[in-house]
Amino acid sequence: MMSDDKFLAAFEAATLDEKLFDHEAHIRMGWIYVTRYPLAEAIDRFAAALKNYTRALGCEAKYHETITWFYMLLIHERQTRQQTVSFTAFLDANADLISKPSILLRYYKAETLASDRARTHYMLPDNLEKKAAA
Repeated sequence: MMSDDKFLAAFEAATLDEKLFDHEAHIRMGWIYVTRYPLAEAIDRFAAALKNYTRALGCEAKYHETITWFYMLLIHERQTRQQTVSFTAFLDANADLISKPSILLRYYKAETLASDRARTHYMLPDNLEKKAAA
């Protein structure tokens, strides 16, 4: 596994092999930013780097603002509570972040996530009543 520093540097330079940037790698990158910067700065830096990365790969339309913010907020909240010292430990304690079905569907309606508005602007979760009823 690539070190966090090398992984971050390759991501920010938009030279990271796209085959290495699956969903788990997105979570890892979010964790790296959250552990290095205050939350607002972590979100801003990650979002900017992710937009740059997708632009470099020619798949800018894949960037999704709501999903990016949601995961960054969730990673931050859990990291603040758990204070894990490695991504492996973080993932061991938070396997639901990469499991199927996606944790997103506990918080968001599928049609919300599919909307252009959610793709370009952060939207608050809109599926909470389902969670509260469980």
